[in-house]
Amino acid sequence: MENSFELLSTDFEEDRYSRLRLIPWWEQERLSKAAIMVVGAGAIGNELIKDLALLGIGRILIIDMDRIESTNLTRSVLYRAKDVGRYKAEVAAERAREMNPDVKAKAFNANIIDDVGLGVFRRMDVVLGGLDNREARLAINQACYKVNRPWIDGAIEVLNGFARVFTPPNGACYECTMTETDWRLINKRKSCALLTQEQMAEGKIPTTPTSSAIIAGVQVQEMLKLLHGDRELPTLSGKCYVFNGLTHDSYVVEYQRKPDCMSHDTYESIIEKPWSVKGITLEAVLTELRSELGEKAVLDFDREIATTARCSCGESRELFTPVHKMNGTMLTCPKCNARMSFDSIHSLRGDEDFLHKTPYEIGIPPLHIVIGRVGMNAACYEFSADAMEIFENL
Repeated sequence: MENSFELLSTDFEEDRYSRLRLIPWWEQERLSKAAIMVVGAGAIGNELIKDLALLGIGRILIIDMDRIESTNLTRSVLYRAKDVGRYKAEVAAERAREMNPDVKAKAFNANIIDDVGLGVFRRMDVVLGGLDNREARLAINQACYKVNRPWIDGAIEVLNGFARVFTPPNGACYECTMTETDWRLINKRKSCALLTQEQMAEGKIPTTPTSSAIIAGVQVQEMLKLLHGDRELPTLSGKCYVFNGLTHDSYVVEYQRKPDCMSHDTYESIIEKPWSVKGITLEAVLTELRSELGEKAVLDFDREIATTARCSCGESRELFTPVHKMNGTMLTCPKCNARMSFDSIHSLRGDEDFLHKTPYEIGIPPLHIVIGRVGMNAACYEFSADAMEIFENL
C-alpha cells in the first residue's frame, strides 16, 4: 500500500502559497484582495512589510516621512548601505515588490498626522502601526475610529515589546489606554511645535532586530485573524500582548473602554463626491453643501488651520497650513525678526476672503473627508475623485 504522504505529495500541486493553504481556516484569496496600511518603516515596519510581502497581501500602503540612516541598518531587514539617504517608504516598497511579484506596494513620503486623508484609511482592511510617537498613534486611532477600521499597534524597547489590537467601534481604543504621562508628553510636543525639528526631536529609543521581529510577527498574526473574521478566531481586540525578552515572560492585559473617550467618534455615513482637493474651490464646496443642507450650512474641518501671521510692526503673511505643521521660522517676522501671532480656523462660514483657494491649498490632504453642518445636523463628504491618484498602480 502506498504511503499516504507520498499520495499527498504526488496529487497536490504546489505553488508559492501551498503551505499556507494547508492551514484549515486559511483563504489565500482574501489576502490577495486585502489592502493594508503600514505606518512607520523603521525596525518594526520593516518586519511588518516583509511578512506582508511573504504572505502575498495584495496591496500595501507604506507611510513614512523619514530617510534611511546608517543606524537603521542594524535593525531593518529591507535596507542596505547603499540606501542611506533615501526615503524609507520608497525603499521598503521596492523591496516588498522584489520579494513577491504578486504584491503591489506603494510608498507615501508623508506625515500620518496631516498628509493622509480619511478616505485612504476607509479603503484599508487593517492599519498596522510601527511608531515611537504618541501623537502619531493618537492620530491613527482617531482616523480609524472615524471610518470604522481596525488597527494594530506595536512598540519595542531593548528586548521588550508589546502589540495591541483596536477594533472600532467596540472595545477600548488607544486613547482609552493613555495615562497622564502620555498626555503630558504629547502636550510637550505640541507646545514645541513652533521650534525647529531638531529641537523637538525626542531621545532615540534603544531597540534590537530580535524584539522587532517578535512584535511585528504578533501584529501580522492578529491581522490575519481579523482578515478571517468569520472563522471566529480569538484576537487581542481591546487587549495588549506584553513580551519581556530578558526573561521570556509574556502576558496579556485587557483594557477598559472609557465611555467619555473623545476618540470614539465614528462617521455614520459618508457621501462620496466627485471632488478633488486640488480641483475644486472652497467656495464651490460650500455652495454645494448649502444646496443640500440649507443656506446656513458651514464647512467643518477636523484640524485647526493657521491662516495669517501678524506682527506688531504691521507686517503680515499668509500661512494656510495645519497648526501642527507650523514651526518657528514661519512665525518669525521677516521685517523686525520678532515673533508673530497668527489667526486660525476650523470652519468656513462663507464670508472668508480666501474661498477662491482649493482645500489642498489650505492643508486638506487628498481623499479627505469634511463635515457639512447645520446646527446639530451634519453630513460627511469625501473628496472621492482623489482615489484614482492615491491608488494609482495599486
